[in-house]
Amino acid sequence: DEAPGENPEVSGLFVQKPESVTATKGMANGKDITLVAKVDSSSLTRKPAMKWLKGKWLDLVSKAGKHLQFKESYDRNTKVQDLWLDIIKVVDGDAGGYRCEVTSKDKCDSCTFEVSVQGGSADRHLITLFGDAGEDAGELDFSALLKKSLFYVLRKGKKPEEPKEEVDVWEILKAAKPCDYEKIAFQYGITDLRGMLKMLKKMKGETKKSDVFLSKLDPAYSVDHGKRIQLTVEVADPNATIQWLKNGQEIKPSAKYVFENVGNKRTLTINKCNLSDDAAYECVVGEEKSSTEVFVKEPPVTITKLLDDVHTVEGEKVVFEVEVSEEGASVKWMKDGDELNRETAGSKYRFKKDGKKHILIINEATREDIGTYYVFTSGGESKAELEVEEKELEVLQSIADLTLKAAEQAVFKCEVSDEKVTGKWFKDGVEVEASDRIKISHIGRTHKLTIDDVKPSDAGDYTFVPDGYALSLSAKLNFLEIKIDYIPRQDPPKIHLDASGSGNKNVITVVAGNKLRFDVEVTGEPAPTVCWSKGEQVRTAAGDSHHSPLPRSIPRQVLSLLVVCEAEGRVRVETRKTLSSFVIDGAERADEGLYTISVNNPAGEDKAEIFVRIVDVPNPPENVKCTSVGEDSATVTWEPPSFDGGNSSSTLFIILQRLKKTGSARWTKLNFDVYEATTYEAKKMIEGVLYEMRVFAVNGIGISQPSVSSKPFMPIAPTGEPTHLLVDDVTDTTCALKWRPPEKIGAGGIDGYIIEYCKEGTNEEPVAKNQYRVKGLPVGEKMLFRVVAVNVAGRSPPATLSQAVTIREIMENPKIRVPRRLRTKLITLVGEKVNLVIPFQGKPRPVVTWFKDDVLLEDKSVGIRTSEVDTILFIRSAERTHSGKYTLSVQIENVSDSADIHIQVVEKPGPPINVVVTDVWGFNAALEWKPPKDDGNCEIIGYTIQKSDKKTEEWFTIYEHNRRPSCTVSDLVMGNEYSFRVFSENICGLSEKRCVQTVYVYIRVYKLIYEDLLFKSPPFQEKDMSSSPKFTAPLLDRSVIAGYTVAISCAVRGNPKPKIIWMKNNMTIEGDPKFLMQNNQGVLTLNIRKPSLFDGGRYSCKAVNEFGEDSVECKLEVRVPQEKGDQVKK
Repeated sequence: DEAPGENPEVSGLFVQKPESVTATKGMANGKDITLVAKVDSSSLTRKPAMKWLKGKWLDLVSKAGKHLQFKESYDRNTKVQDLWLDIIKVVDGDAGGYRCEVTSKDKCDSCTFEVSVQGGSADRHLITLFGDAGEDAGELDFSALLKKSLFYVLRKGKKPEEPKEEVDVWEILKAAKPCDYEKIAFQYGITDLRGMLKMLKKMKGETKKSDVFLSKLDPAYSVDHGKRIQLTVEVADPNATIQWLKNGQEIKPSAKYVFENVGNKRTLTINKCNLSDDAAYECVVGEEKSSTEVFVKEPPVTITKLLDDVHTVEGEKVVFEVEVSEEGASVKWMKDGDELNRETAGSKYRFKKDGKKHILIINEATREDIGTYYVFTSGGESKAELEVEEKELEVLQSIADLTLKAAEQAVFKCEVSDEKVTGKWFKDGVEVEASDRIKISHIGRTHKLTIDDVKPSDAGDYTFVPDGYALSLSAKLNFLEIKIDYIPRQDPPKIHLDASGSGNKNVITVVAGNKLRFDVEVTGEPAPTVCWSKGEQVRTAAGDSHHSPLPRSIPRQVLSLLVVCEAEGRVRVETRKTLSSFVIDGAERADEGLYTISVNNPAGEDKAEIFVRIVDVPNPPENVKCTSVGEDSATVTWEPPSFDGGNSSSTLFIILQRLKKTGSARWTKLNFDVYEATTYEAKKMIEGVLYEMRVFAVNGIGISQPSVSSKPFMPIAPTGEPTHLLVDDVTDTTCALKWRPPEKIGAGGIDGYIIEYCKEGTNEEPVAKNQYRVKGLPVGEKMLFRVVAVNVAGRSPPATLSQAVTIREIMENPKIRVPRRLRTKLITLVGEKVNLVIPFQGKPRPVVTWFKDDVLLEDKSVGIRTSEVDTILFIRSAERTHSGKYTLSVQIENVSDSADIHIQVVEKPGPPINVVVTDVWGFNAALEWKPPKDDGNCEIIGYTIQKSDKKTEEWFTIYEHNRRPSCTVSDLVMGNEYSFRVFSENICGLSEKRCVQTVYVYIRVYKLIYEDLLFKSPPFQEKDMSSSPKFTAPLLDRSVIAGYTVAISCAVRGNPKPKIIWMKNNMTIEGDPKFLMQNNQGVLTLNIRKPSLFDGGRYSCKAVNEFGEDSVECKLEVRVPQEKGDQVKK
């Protein structure tokens, strides 16, 4: 199996070699065998290749499955690779000689061992009786094996326990399908599958040969995945048509399947075989077929990169990664014998594929994930250990001892590394429960225990114990008791403010979102009680518990709130010895108002008021709209914002922006200086483009959010005045005007026109057309008219008539305008429609009268309709009686005009009359006839004469368009009898009936003349058409673009049909699916599929037969397409 020229050095690589074993086969199922080999790879540069072989050639990897399983592992520390071969449920066919080979780049080693199988009874399989398939075992004699019966053979001196029914393996294989050969071989213990197929083919070849096939397909073919295979048959008839089938379905020629016909051989080439090509194939010729089975061998998937052991801590992500030899291969993950897949793993495990890499991800590993993880492929396996340790908890801040006096606040606080960790607080070993005075909080990584109004009973040891960790934090609370006897001093309380005690209000301004901290100094003895209030909300800061009760001035409805001391929260009161601080975090608009601070003690009370003003950016302006537009301008108005930011005295500034096109995300600022008014005129706009406007409000704090965009509008201007206004017609009560559109229309277009006259009244709706008739005008009055164009921008300047129009109908003489086609005779067929439209003019409306042949037209089959400007004569189905002269007369008072129109209705003529033969002489006959009685209302333009032989009774035309009623028929055959018929013809065609001569005319035979003409014709000699090949059309040089299919063609002639040979650079082209050669009646075509630069060169075509040969050639140039950028540079 080594490549030529390679001779690896034989060296001892095995640390442990497989040992020969003897397995016991039971009556039901055999036992399992495990063979182990260990290889030292410390001296190798890369991983060695390993093979398990049976006999000389059988590679056991191709038989991997449930019966034969392979495993391997690699120890990175000792660099020793372990190899396992497991034989599951041993059968008799597993007995024999085995070999294990290890090969590296420059080293190799091998070892042999034996596997023996002992049955529970004195029997062995047929195959094992004829040889042990050892190292020196040759090819088995299947001719003897397959003819023998499969039965239990008696050992020397022993008899079988039970007689077995004889089974002829050959008959089973002969009747089975090719796809079942391997299954039958495995069932009866045949290990030499290749030898079995050879013998089966040889024995099948002994059957009777087919009349259609000279050679059929082999029973089975085997091909590696991705390789090419050819199926070839030889047929008896070289012109026979064959059909290829795959699993009963017809195969069409393509790049995948290529058909070749060379002489009697028919070949099917399958390119790049995959698992879908593993099927049954048939070649069908007529009623006979040849079948075979194609087996596609999928190479076993091996592991090229093993799993690595992982050591991690709880909560971390774990990634196992393995790399296999094939992309898209399937692997199986297992943990401690349990399979892991997407259905059973849930969200705990994730599986990924990246080319040849397969990845198992464990999210947030726990102690339960500890174990051994396996990955299995069809050709190997790998395993890795996962160790997960508990995550240590770090103490970032421990709790500290406290020493406090009565009524003070005790706060125990600690911080750990994991914010998800919970815990419990203990006092002297007893768990602390939360109450109104004792609060327990957990915010992020901080744990806090707060004890308000400390008492002597609160003293002790306090401990915090995190849940799930063997850790505790302890601190001690010491209570300090102080007893002082003194005489209390009493001073009335005082609030120290600049405006304290006066009637003026103190105003504090704060920007919304900022923090407000207002410190007020308070004095008094004993320490006064401080009360902050806004409306009914009161915030207090109490002193000692022995202070005097609160003053009566505080409303009773808020007394329940005075005892609350808000030391925490967004709005709170912070108190120190002589200082009271009012704090607002993130000021909001709702915080604005009048706040009152009250202080009192037994010696008195004091009060002060502070007004807190919250200022913010204003709300956006409202109701933005466009009030008017011009050609390049627009006026926009809006309303001030509903909230000006809290400072009414500040100036309101406006910023305008516009959107160039509706739907665009780009806004353009119009004014760069702030604008005070609420109306703005935008200029330098583009006419016909839609715009939107929005406005920002500005104060001393900042800019507001944008307003809602205005409705889209378009700057447009009114059109110019209409042009060429003139009077088209005037009657006693109406006036018709005509004009042209304005020269300047603009983007707004024209919605219509408004017509006005100097008296009262106008058309309310715009007129869309460029003409209009004003009705209801007074007779004889002089009127002035003007026309205005209207669009969305308004009215245009008016177009006015230069002088007044007198409303009186103008007299116009009648006149008929006959169309050009009616100035000559109108000829039409019987049954066709006649529709004559004849315009006329005249004012007032003339009287129209129709005449036929100078008589008033009263025919009901002729319809007449008349309007103000034309008249229509309509005949639905013309008859010959409608032919004649039609006269149209129009008259106004005593003035009239008339026009004549001639109509002729025609049809096909009747047959000629009385066809007779007036004379017969020699080869000639003279005919005469009379014209038809009915000429179809038009002139007869000729006659058509036909003859008929009495023997054939077929009619043949002799003359066409014969003008005279007589003719002479020549070239008649002596001895035949003839009949003649004549058709008449006019402009409509031949007559439907014909006039036939009833008596046959006999042409006499003149023997004397005939005998003189007799001569003996020479014998027929067949012409020799054989010729050497000669090209009648040469190949032409071509220049093509790479990637586009090209075809080159030529034409050849020769007898017998020459053999065609295509060559590239003097090398014959054959067997390449990229080239498709066609021959259609001597036209030769070579199709090159998607040529590349390497397909360029000189192509030639040679035609050869037994009389000679001829060839033509051409040059094919393949160019790379240029990019557009390169063409522009050139």
